[in-house]
Amino acid sequence: MMNNESLVLRVAGRPVGRYITRPELPPKLSPRPYFHPVTTLAGTAVTEIGPADHIHHLGVGVAVPDVEGYNFWGGRTYVRDQGPTELDNHGAQRHSTFQLCDPDGFVEELRWVAAGGELLRERRTAAATELTDTAWALDFTFSLTNTTAEPLSIGSPATNGRTGAAYGGFFWRARKEAEAPEVFTAGTEGEGAVHGARADWLALAGANWTLVFAGATEQTRRDPWFVRTAEYPGVGSSLAHEERLPIPAGETVVRRVVTVVADGRLDRGGAAALVRKAVSP
Repeated sequence: MMNNESLVLRVAGRPVGRYITRPELPPKLSPRPYFHPVTTLAGTAVTEIGPADHIHHLGVGVAVPDVEGYNFWGGRTYVRDQGPTELDNHGAQRHSTFQLCDPDGFVEELRWVAAGGELLRERRTAAATELTDTAWALDFTFSLTNTTAEPLSIGSPATNGRTGAAYGGFFWRARKEAEAPEVFTAGTEGEGAVHGARADWLALAGANWTLVFAGATEQTRRDPWFVRTAEYPGVGSSLAHEERLPIPAGETVVRRVVTVVADGRLDRGGAAALVRKAVSP
């Protein structure tokens, strides 16, 4: 299942996701562990890394553009009244150890470091579960603990002045195809309606695949969704939408997102049914 640098998640014996623990990446990409490729049960890839449009997009993982001014997202930093700016402020997420490592999941400890010091300690849990013959779910939880002696906060380009750009947190860079994917929730559809909205779940439907993202805790469901379809296909859950998220010294922030990975194009009823099956009470 695992070597020194990566492991493979399996569902019913079939590989569905490779997790890279120690990627060799330049500092400006904010090196961090990630899943890629993630596939449907039929083998269709539904992630992308290092695309030309955003070379710092790395499959599925946790990426935050502003932790007390340090960039754990990669690429340029949005500076208020200045715009996207190249800064030497990139951090890195460093794999420490696996507390548990099974064919269908793991529990990992990571250190978020920048400027030679640790800002956050993360406990990350991932589990893969078969739902039907054509769908499985990735249950992804991350807990961020402030290990410094001072309070710190998480921000986004939106909290720094860029309207509509509240990305940062769990993020899934999906596969780019000739046609942009459709996006919908239980009650809305289209990028304009879904982006920045709160919804129990949202679906991203490509040519022959569908991803359904669901906040699996009350706090996670309070976070608005960050959605892109026209420019590129990507979905995230926003930690800092309208204001910065404070994390006092020694305190912990926890979020849990369950993603249904399905072959074919699901409708609203099909997406909702699979979410109910995937998200335990």
